[in-house]
Amino acid sequence: QEQLQESGGGSVPAGGSLRLSCTGSAYFHIAYYRGWFRQVPGKEREGVAAIGSDGDTTYADSVKGRFTISQDNAKTTLYLEMNSLQSEDTAMYYCVAWPRDMATMSGFLFRREGRGFATWGQGTQVTVLS
Repeated sequence: QEQLQESGGGSVPAGGSLRLSCTGSAYFHIAYYRGWFRQVPGKEREGVAAIGSDGDTTYADSVKGRFTISQDNAKTTLYLEMNSLQSEDTAMYYCVAWPRDMATMSGFLFRREGRGFATWGQGTQVTVLS
């Protein structure tokens, strides 16, 4: 059952841009870490980016330099600005929030730490047209 709500997905030509947004949870407002994952059918969910309440960020190598994660000052909305989109970026994108004492950003994104304590959205589809 989803507690977060993503929006902003859709179809975009290769090289284009999209901005995803995520909000809708009381826990989301107080969680220390917030982030984005993506998943293609038949593959495991992949960590994309994360941001701490202090503004520190972590990115997957596959999106570094093209994607930017950010949040509003009140921590009520999470964003993912995606630029220079390519076919490999086509996926369902999920937002997530987790508590500080469960995992670091890199541990949660890349080492499967603390994921059982996270709150997720239902996903928004991003399709990059060739």
